[in-house]
Amino acid sequence: MIDPTPNRYTLLADIGGTNTRVALAEGDRLLPETISRYANAGRPALEPILTDYMESTGVRDLAGACVAVAGPVAVDGQTASMTNLDWTIGTGPIARATKAEQVFILNDLQAQGYALGALPEGATRQIVTGQAAPHGASQLVIGIGTGFNAAPVHEAPGGRLVAASECGHASLPILDETDIALMRFVEGAHGFPGVEDVLSGRGLERVHAFVTREAGRPTQCGAAEIMGQMEAGTPDAIRTGALFVRMMGMVVGDLALIHLPFGGIYLCGGVARALTPYLERFGFETALCSKGRFSDFMRAFPVAVIEDDYAALTGCAAFLSARLRAQ
Repeated sequence: MIDPTPNRYTLLADIGGTNTRVALAEGDRLLPETISRYANAGRPALEPILTDYMESTGVRDLAGACVAVAGPVAVDGQTASMTNLDWTIGTGPIARATKAEQVFILNDLQAQGYALGALPEGATRQIVTGQAAPHGASQLVIGIGTGFNAAPVHEAPGGRLVAASECGHASLPILDETDIALMRFVEGAHGFPGVEDVLSGRGLERVHAFVTREAGRPTQCGAAEIMGQMEAGTPDAIRTGALFVRMMGMVVGDLALIHLPFGGIYLCGGVARALTPYLERFGFETALCSKGRFSDFMRAFPVAVIEDDYAALTGCAAFLSARLRAQ
């Protein structure tokens, strides 16, 4: 039952390329019973979704709002552009739609970073043990879903700092002739072979198209169909999964060397979760650690998968609560 007391709640939203999740929080506590999911297709902007949500819950007067966006946030923090959706998100329109007194916009991976330590028990699955790290060691969240991105998580004297990035548009790593051929195949998507062109839902489809073309039987399949074929043991799907996971391990290893997240690496996103049962079989840890003379060093980093689909909402709640308390 929603309490009409003014400023009791804050509003949270996780805006992906396909769906938007909206919920309320009380302090830093996400209220699971208030979560609603909306399809983005056919919506001209975020605001109609927020208006629908406000009407459905009956909440009127909010202490604040925080939205997590799958795209880059402007330097001033007031606007954001969706990478895989033709929406521009702004604090002003959000404030008008929600009547929230304070509005913040985060990159979606930043929200995942703020969720670390606040997730419910059982929300993560360990896949690489790594080594014990001192309290306050840096962490890293990596999202593989509709797109690809990562955010380092640092514990600072003034509180947690989660830095934004757009590393999904960095260059693919290349080690052998197969990687070169894959690079040439995927660069036609945007004129540049970026990480996201392989490590994403659409990237999985491109890898499968590449594998079947190389085998002389070019085939176009959707990501869900490929995953079904992988589960059934179809050879082309198995080769697709193996190549995808090897590339995934290489990229995660590169990011680990850049950020040194001794406190742990956390994978999130629908594609990461779907591939979790195959990571050991397809050699994820081997690819992660294959860094020449630094191979032993790489074994220090623990890796886990965030299996909570609402982690970004939890992160928004934690971030917003801390900001409101500080004011």
